[in-house]
Amino acid sequence: MWHQLMVTVDEDQAEEISDALMDAGALSVSFLDAGDQPLFEPPLGTTPVWAQTRVVGLFEEGGDLAAVRSALGQRFGEGRLRDWSEETLADQVWERAWLEHFRPMRFGRRLWVCPTGFTVEEPGAVVMLLDPGLAFGTGTHPTTALCLAWLDAADLDGATVVDYGCGSGILGIGAALLGASSVHAVDIDPQALVATVDNARKNAVEDKIETSPPDRLSSFESDIVLANILANPLMELADELRLRVRLGGRIVLSGILAEQADAVASVYAGKGFEMEPAVLGEGWARLAGVRRA
Repeated sequence: MWHQLMVTVDEDQAEEISDALMDAGALSVSFLDAGDQPLFEPPLGTTPVWAQTRVVGLFEEGGDLAAVRSALGQRFGEGRLRDWSEETLADQVWERAWLEHFRPMRFGRRLWVCPTGFTVEEPGAVVMLLDPGLAFGTGTHPTTALCLAWLDAADLDGATVVDYGCGSGILGIGAALLGASSVHAVDIDPQALVATVDNARKNAVEDKIETSPPDRLSSFESDIVLANILANPLMELADELRLRVRLGGRIVLSGILAEQADAVASVYAGKGFEMEPAVLGEGWARLAGVRRA
C-alpha cells in the first residue's frame, strides 16, 4: 500500500513544500492544478506551477503523515497550507496497469508500435517493440503520431538521422527500423538516454543508435533532423538544428500547437528551409522542410 498526502498552496510556496515533503521521506512529489487555471508553454528550462497548486507527496505504508503535516504547518504556517487530504493507493505494478490500456498501433502504411505481450500479424509490417516507461514517447500523443506517420512515408534507406529531444527514442528507433543507417539520439534528460538505449536493444538496432546530451553531440550534418519538442524551444534552437541538416536534407518539427505553426515555420524559412504546409492532428501541428541555403 502507498499513501498520498496532498495540500494546496500558493505558487510561490510550491517548490519549498515539494522540497520539504522529499526531506520528510516522500518517494515522489507532483504538482496539480487546484484552480482550473490554463497553463501555457513555459520558457525553456523552467518548471511551471499554477497560482493555486495542489502538491502531492507519495509515501510508503507506515509513514507518519500526521507528523509530516504538523511539521510543515509549523514551518510554513497553518494558514498558508489549505485543503489537506490523504489517500491510500492499492499496491500494483503501475507499468502493467498502463499497458492494460495500451495496444498495438499503426502509423501510416506499415509502421507499428507494439507493447510486450502482443503481436502484429500484418504482412509487411515494421514492428517497434515499446512499453510505457519513465521517458516520454509511446506513440499515443498526436505529435509523436504525426512524426511516425512522416517516417513511415519517407525513404530512409541509408539515411543519417538526428532525433533531437529523443525521449523514449521512439522516433530514432522507428527511423532505424525503416532503413536509416545511423541515428544520433539527443536529450538533456539522462533518463531519456537510458530509455533510448534500452528500447534500441529491445528492437535489435542498438548498433545503429548513438546517444548523447546536446553539449556532447559531435559536429556533423545529417540527412534528416527530427525534433518533437515544443514551439518555443524549437524557435530558440533553429540555428543549432540548421547546422545539423545538410544542404538538401530534411527537417521534421512537432510538439507545436496548430496556432503556433506559422510562427515556427517562419523562423525556419528565415534559416534557409523551404517549408511545407503544416499537417494537423487533434490541435497539434507537424512541420517539414528541406534545407536550400
